[in-house]
Amino acid sequence: MYPEVSLFIDGEWGDGTQRRREPVLNPATEEIVGHVAYADQTDLDRALAAADAGFLIWRRTSAQERYVILRKAAAVLRERQEVIAKLLTLEQGKPLAEAMSEISIGVELIDWFAEEGRRTYGRVVPSRVHNVQQVVIKEPVGPVAAFTPWNFPINQAVRKLAAALAAGCSIILKGPEETPASCAELVRAFESAGVPRGIVNLVFGVPAEISSYLIAHPIIRKITFTGSTAVGKVLAGLAGQHMKRITMELGGHAPVIIFADADIETALKLLTAAKYRNAGQSCVSPTRFLVHEAVYERFVQQFSLMARELRVSDGLDPKTQMGPLANHRRRAAMEAYVADATEKGGRVRVGGKRLHRRGYFFEPTVLTDMSLAARVMNEEPFGPLALMIPFDSFESAIAEANRLPYGLAAYAYTRSLKTAGELAEAIETGMISINHHGLALPELHFGGVKDSGYGTEGGSEAIEAYLSPKLITQMQL
Repeated sequence: MYPEVSLFIDGEWGDGTQRRREPVLNPATEEIVGHVAYADQTDLDRALAAADAGFLIWRRTSAQERYVILRKAAAVLRERQEVIAKLLTLEQGKPLAEAMSEISIGVELIDWFAEEGRRTYGRVVPSRVHNVQQVVIKEPVGPVAAFTPWNFPINQAVRKLAAALAAGCSIILKGPEETPASCAELVRAFESAGVPRGIVNLVFGVPAEISSYLIAHPIIRKITFTGSTAVGKVLAGLAGQHMKRITMELGGHAPVIIFADADIETALKLLTAAKYRNAGQSCVSPTRFLVHEAVYERFVQQFSLMARELRVSDGLDPKTQMGPLANHRRRAAMEAYVADATEKGGRVRVGGKRLHRRGYFFEPTVLTDMSLAARVMNEEPFGPLALMIPFDSFESAIAEANRLPYGLAAYAYTRSLKTAGELAEAIETGMISINHHGLALPELHFGGVKDSGYGTEGGSEAIEAYLSPKLITQMQL
């Protein structure tokens, strides 16, 4: 059922010029399920020419017409949800229920941006001089180069694709080579909805070669990237050399602060689900669990028990609660983080090992007695590792939460409105969710501060990154 994934350039699906194809693996079995086409510079030039020509058409297409096409693309994606979800699980490993949820959110995101595209209002500025009219309008910035990761191949791509198209931009989407089929199906939904040729282009290939070529190219006017902080800094530097507008959604190391007055049962239920969702391979995954010493042992014991009871298996099994890691690199990284933590005094309460079967499976893991010198206390683990740290005061919890250069997401549990208010002000993060998990909804801001990037890919602010203001001042003669 897994397709041979092609490039989509200027309205046509096909191989790259060199006909290079690379295998796609199922992380639950380590077996090849298909292949993905790779683009070279000739293919990128075709995509650039198509996006340039497509932009001239799309920018003149009315917001209402764009709205109709985007809403139809959302409907097509919804109709194909079950088929695409199986492809997503096959190539990425997440449980089928999580894949279905990802596509559902993708549909909502397209609908949201379709509506926002009809509301890109300008403004009239009162003039100081009689007979002068001053108007600020918003125009699409131009062709976009978008780079998306493998952990959420639908949702990370759709945020960029839907926002760009709603604003009137054309786009070249560099999809994830490890999870290409679901991303290609997303593009196919827009094709089926009637997006004119050249406006949406999809390429795969060697990431460094594609990014360096597209970012520097004069046709591209806007860059959007989701991925690691290290890669994001490189791409941001390259974009800066060419004065390209950028949005960067980068890594995280999300703190969770559990105060002594927290509803522990609610916190346990929500946090175990959030921590091990997508096997912890999420930039907003809760990672450092800062637990007040009065409830620390109770919380750690119950969290560990719940982690131990999770069913870890193939995502296509309807009983699966956590699937495999996406690739062998992540599994090796988990082993290295656990070994380093234990060498520095850390204790494995639960898990800590690979599962000895086919596939890139790793146990849901809880670590305590953590040293600040441990690598995993300073580097984004991007896997199913929960780090437990006791604290004794509000000030010490905030100090640890803000210690790292990351600032994407944070979580907290407390019954005190006073504590919640002080926390929201003191913590350095782009997003914080208190007493529930309410991030990543289409209507909400989604982005970080510090080394977690800048810009937003959610809410009414997100479309602004794809628009340029223009002042028109005119005297009536």
